[in-house]
Amino acid sequence: MKNIKNSIFYVGVNDRTTHLFERLWSLRRGVSYNSYVIVDEKVAVIDTVEASSAGTFFGNIAEATGGRPVDYLIVNHMEPDHSGSIAMLRNRYPEMKIVGNAKTLQMIAGYYGISDNLVEVADGGTLSLGKETLTFYLAPMVHWPETMVTYASEAKVLFSGDAFGCFGALDGGVTDEQLRFEDYYDEMVRYYACIVGKYGAPVQKAIQKLSALQIDVIAATHGPVWMNSIPKVIALYDELSRYAAGKGVVLAYGSMYGNTAALCDEIACKLRSNGVEKIKIYDLSSADMSEVLRDIFLYRGLVVASPTYNNELFPPVRELLNKVAERTVKGRLFGFVGSFTWASAALKRMNEYAEKNAWEVLPCSIEMKQSALSVRDEQIEEFAKQFAEAL
Repeated sequence: MKNIKNSIFYVGVNDRTTHLFERLWSLRRGVSYNSYVIVDEKVAVIDTVEASSAGTFFGNIAEATGGRPVDYLIVNHMEPDHSGSIAMLRNRYPEMKIVGNAKTLQMIAGYYGISDNLVEVADGGTLSLGKETLTFYLAPMVHWPETMVTYASEAKVLFSGDAFGCFGALDGGVTDEQLRFEDYYDEMVRYYACIVGKYGAPVQKAIQKLSALQIDVIAATHGPVWMNSIPKVIALYDELSRYAAGKGVVLAYGSMYGNTAALCDEIACKLRSNGVEKIKIYDLSSADMSEVLRDIFLYRGLVVASPTYNNELFPPVRELLNKVAERTVKGRLFGFVGSFTWASAALKRMNEYAEKNAWEVLPCSIEMKQSALSVRDEQIEEFAKQFAEAL
């Protein structure tokens, strides 16, 4: 429990035991589930935590409120890592009113069978707690359809739900006065790329919608509470949701017996000799997919290399291209490298992805038969030169 500002307290928890977020994405540094309490004439909890951490969460609430009952629960987002303790919290405080928009209340009934003491709010609606007034703003598809954010007008605190959040448990502090923004930068980009990445347009709408608010604190549901780093945090989300990218290349390959990998090392050397300074190379059979996606959101260039496998792409390569397509990543320059032993298919399949998704592809693709002996050094040099110039 920590006082954030005025009568607003952090009552969230850290999770360092869960290894996969959504059973998909690695959590090497853990994750925090953030919740907040406003202690005013009325007591309001903003979002809950994942069910397995409910015991610690309830203890934090009791400490922050001095044992007072909870009058309101504000639900900004219904994903179970934030709504998982709703039913248990209702059991502890049976008179508590649950506040949410129409889509939220439908989900509460569907997930937890709760249909009483519900308060429906609309976009721009308000709720007075006494000295503090809460205003609710709908932010659909950031990144679920029911998502909203809550603004505490007097304290100028934005409870932003998953927006502006990141992976990583909170190590020894809660706010960025105690935790460095730079220590969470990669985890914020990785979180955005994996969880929010598909929804760039809704994120842009939300940023514009909230731009008139004076915000002294951003209290997200994952990661540090932002105070000193608010301009950096908003700028980063703005860039990521516009699919802006720096000059650099992600080189992601599949290689069954090392021949495609060897060719990719040659391509990387040629790219660097042509002035590309930032290069990230990933073997997709062993790479952490969340890190590959993170770097694709950071860099404009993406070279994908795949052997032909059962007349298709090598499966880990196909998985990557599917994930890039799902996230509607824009403004990237693709370079394709295909390889085969007796029947060519990989390069054709990659070009089919490009055509379907309107990707910009370097015209001088490389196709290798059997080994790098079939690829002239001049081809690799030309590929790297054109790629570097196009960046």
